[in-house]
Amino acid sequence: MNSKLPLLFAACLGGLSALSVSAGDPIVDQWYTQQSGLYARIYVNAAAKAAGTQVTTWSNGSQTQSQPAYSGIQEIYSSASWVYLRTTGLGVHVMGPWSAGFPNLPSNQKVLYRIPRTTSIPSTPSLTGLGSIGYFVDGVAMFDSRDAFYWNGTSEGQGSGNWNREAYVNEGATFDPAYAHQQQQGTYHYHANPIALRYLLGDHVDYNATTGTYSESTTAVTRHSPILGWVSDGFPIYGPYGYANATNPASGLRRMISGYQLRNSQKGTDNLTTAGRSSIPAWAKRLYGTTGVQTGPAVSTTYPLGRYMEDNAYLGDLGFKQGVDFDLDESNGRFCVTPDFPNGTYAYFVSIAADGTPVYPYNIGRAFHGSPTGGSVTTLSETVTTNFVGGASRPIVFDAPANRSGQVTLTWSAVEGGSYQLETSTNLATWNNAAGAVAATGNRGSVTLDATPAGVDRRFYRVGSVTVASYDPATGTANTGGGTGGGGTQGPPLASITPTSGTRGTSVTITMTLGTNPPPTAVNPKAAALGTISGTDVRRSGNTVSATFAIPATATPGTVTVSVTFPGPPGSDDVTFALQNGFTIR
Repeated sequence: MNSKLPLLFAACLGGLSALSVSAGDPIVDQWYTQQSGLYARIYVNAAAKAAGTQVTTWSNGSQTQSQPAYSGIQEIYSSASWVYLRTTGLGVHVMGPWSAGFPNLPSNQKVLYRIPRTTSIPSTPSLTGLGSIGYFVDGVAMFDSRDAFYWNGTSEGQGSGNWNREAYVNEGATFDPAYAHQQQQGTYHYHANPIALRYLLGDHVDYNATTGTYSESTTAVTRHSPILGWVSDGFPIYGPYGYANATNPASGLRRMISGYQLRNSQKGTDNLTTAGRSSIPAWAKRLYGTTGVQTGPAVSTTYPLGRYMEDNAYLGDLGFKQGVDFDLDESNGRFCVTPDFPNGTYAYFVSIAADGTPVYPYNIGRAFHGSPTGGSVTTLSETVTTNFVGGASRPIVFDAPANRSGQVTLTWSAVEGGSYQLETSTNLATWNNAAGAVAATGNRGSVTLDATPAGVDRRFYRVGSVTVASYDPATGTANTGGGTGGGGTQGPPLASITPTSGTRGTSVTITMTLGTNPPPTAVNPKAAALGTISGTDVRRSGNTVSATFAIPATATPGTVTVSVTFPGPPGSDDVTFALQNGFTIR
């Protein structure tokens, strides 16, 4: 007997008693955790998808998932001020395939992310940064609408400026059927309409099992979209369907209309195709504080209309009225009542066309509505309540037993890679092993036994975990290596930088501490960058690098990436260490 097996279920064959926990706090309760005990899976290419071949480990030579990792959210904690989620960042749906030639594969990100429970609206909005700006309820990262490239006056380079390339238009070909992909660090993420998640949540999406693709349902909308995620300012993001009248749940349901219009002479916009990109729109001027020259490339087959975020105008600047002519504000949200917030909340909504095609600004505009105080943390530094634990530690819960034809079938929640021991008792004092090691099938365990023997009027059952196969946990150091891009290889992130902010029109010397696996101490850096600003006087001392940056007075305020590049070994690419959104230009 295994005396350490916990009593998890006891039932007479004639009845069942169970405990339940009521939900009532959306930011704590409404996370998709049902599949946290399943391994994440991908189709490595189109041929694998056609054959139905899914894998739980993979490698492209640079990004390696050598052990299975459980999908999505693994832990949820809360305090009076924060909700914390620990996630692998890997989708609960089968990820991939991505387009031929796309170099990156997803990997376990081992993220601990917190979201504020108290929101505030700043007088000056904060621009969204590169990297994660929130998380969807399946534990997948939310990125903003950019692809990290902009027009620098003569060509397109990495960073941000007046003309910022949007991801869906320029990178959409690299999205998988779920409309997601991953950058060099292996962070699987959505820029637009998270359609696979919406299907899992029942949000008016159909799935074709033959082709493995998702599409917007053509049937009538019958319910308000669910919460799809939470942004780092503490506000929820819903799917595309809300109440016709923002404050009246009896007003009917319809698709939310974006407040943006392509600058193609429709609805009072200028025509960039004929007039040229001579000025950014009013919303961008407000957010960027831009004055002076704002010229972008002429509209052409190389730089088509819609390539840049700033190719879109906000209808509120053109005499149209929110709530009458369109639904969503500059940040792609509105104040409204929802099934989860009957007294009202500000909420973002996914923007799609009638046929389901994503439309600008997709999930969120160029700035947050609230103060984005949330973000990644390294530890739980306060007393918290444990709201959910999944993965290999997911609690075992029995389904109601099925008693048919003299046999009883017992089924329970399990974790993939786990094995279990089932025991029986007639008196809750003496327990007998009823089955050998029972291997989980996916995230379920099941055993069928003969029903109660003659002379015994009841039988109790309990089950406990015996072993769990080796897996890649959601804690520890993430595998952030990635495919090449921009002429080099992405190394581990910088451990820290100081200072973390600077003012336009001044110079700042930044000290960068290298992360794991730094180059040998004899290797000196080739370059350092603050967004698109090149550093001077780049020096290394041990595992720290310092560089001086002259921040132009015309620089766009907001967060930028800090990076330092080292030459790789002979015959290899350069290696760049970076801290995304690590520095704020004021």
